[in-house]
Amino acid sequence: MKRLLLYGFYTLMIVVVGGAFAFKVFQPVQVLPRVRLAPGFSMINENGERLTNEDLRGQFTLYSFTYTRCDDPTCLALDETMLVIQDQLAALDLGDIPVSMVTITVDPEYDTPEILLAHAESVGADPDYWQFATIADPSLLKYVVGGGFETYYEHMDDGRIRLDPAFVLVDGWGIIRGEYRYQTLSSDSDRIIRHMGVLAEEVQNSVGSASIAYEAAHYFLCYAP
Repeated sequence: MKRLLLYGFYTLMIVVVGGAFAFKVFQPVQVLPRVRLAPGFSMINENGERLTNEDLRGQFTLYSFTYTRCDDPTCLALDETMLVIQDQLAALDLGDIPVSMVTITVDPEYDTPEILLAHAESVGADPDYWQFATIADPSLLKYVVGGGFETYYEHMDDGRIRLDPAFVLVDGWGIIRGEYRYQTLSSDSDRIIRHMGVLAEEVQNSVGSASIAYEAAHYFLCYAP
């Protein structure tokens, strides 16, 4: 009996280890990492209305970070990438999951709601999808953007702002699921769009027994490229 139990134990271990190895190698399910909790905030958007992180619960939110006086090509590339993504959202199959896009300016002294509204109109932002917002208190803004979103920026003596160009994708539970940082000016809109689709599949399919497969994908780091 002892020998049978031992054989059974080893057989079970082989099945478990073999299954884990096969799952890691073949990755039948891919997910986006759960990076960390996104920061809470209360901002003012281009219409002078309050925008909080709680307003964005239950939807995917793509954040970018810039300022309207930026004359660096990087800032133009950020807006262009957001515009490309905005124009593809209608054709993206996310089920009934809504998507918001929020550009946070790191220059609140200049970027008033009026300035943000004019900038939004100039770049072709659709207000149904894309908002521009900021926090009037510079120290609180630094806490949210630099601390929470981990996006670096620094005000220079000549009035310019040194900025780490980035996009951050947050799911409906307020968890950061994608960070896209650039060393070049190349657009990454296709990758972000693809990741939104991967995230939507996880939300829609990870129910019941299927949730075990998705948790296993997180455990074995089966991350979408």
